[in-house]
Parts: sequence; structure tokens; C-alpha cells
Amino acid sequence: MARRDDDFVAFVDARSAALLRTARLLTAGDQHAAEDLLQTALEKAYVAWPRIQRKHAQEAYVRSIMTRAAIDRTRQRTRRGEVVTDEVPDVPVHHAGPEDRDHVFALLRSLSPRQRAVMVLRYYDDLSEAQIAEALGCSTGSVKAHASRALAVLRELSDASQTPGVTR
Repeated sequence: MARRDDDFVAFVDARSAALLRTARLLTAGDQHAAEDLLQTALEKAYVAWPRIQRKHAQEAYVRSIMTRAAIDRTRQRTRRGEVVTDEVPDVPVHHAGPEDRDHVFALLRSLSPRQRAVMVLRYYDDLSEAQIAEALGCSTGSVKAHASRALAVLRELSDASQTPGVTR
């Protein structure tokens, strides 16, 4: 049991910062939701640690849990009466960072949860379509469709922001 704990702690120490960055993107910049998402994923990973460690799939397992939980979180929030709109509310940012950060988070919020997950896993975590399909529990064709739709939305938003007098 001590060896298991040591290995898990070493994994968390080595990978938690990168996993938190992914979680933050999956939650479109919501730091508190990202921390909750990572904590939930690490709790589930700890329970399954001997099994996933034998397969050398620790990070993929945690990433998969986070991705699915982020999608489920949005579904649950929508079912509880929250309404998804085209308008993105202003979200206060409590820390300084690159000027592009808020814009990237706003663009990510414009995507559906699955589209956001595909874009984050593909372009931030640099996963293949097959790896994304495995993380999301869907086909590679579904991954391609979500990526295509997400890119179309992002192109539309990009074109609209570059056209004078057009706001979204």
C-alpha cells in the first residue's frame, strides 16, 4: 500500500500542473471548476491506481475522467435550469496573465462541451484523433465531426471580430 501511495504522489507531483492547465481549458477558464475537476479525477485515479499503473495509462486515464466530467458538468448545469445563450457573460479574472487569455477562454465558451474537449485535447494536449476518441468514449468519426464544427464556429467568430461594426 505504501508503494502505491508513493507512486501516486510522485505522479501527482509530476503531472498535476499540466493536468490543471488542461482542466482550466476544459472549463473555459473557470479556475475553481478546473481545480474541482482535477481533484475529482485524481480521486477516481487513486482508487483505480493499481489497474491503470499496470497499463501505464495514468495520465490518459486522468485526462479521460476530466474530459468526461467536464462534459457531464455542463449537461447537469443545463438540466438544472441554466440556459445556454449566445452571449458570454463577463467573468472577473483575479490574476494577471497574457492578454490573449480572456479571448481564448471566450472562444472556448462559445463551443459545446464536446467541441471544447476535442479542441483542447487535440491542440493543447496534442492527442491524436484515436486518443481523443478513447478519452471521450466515442468514434474517431465523431471526433472529426466535433473538430470540424468547432473550427467552423471559431472561424465565424474570428471573421465577425475582424469585420468593422459587427459584434457577437
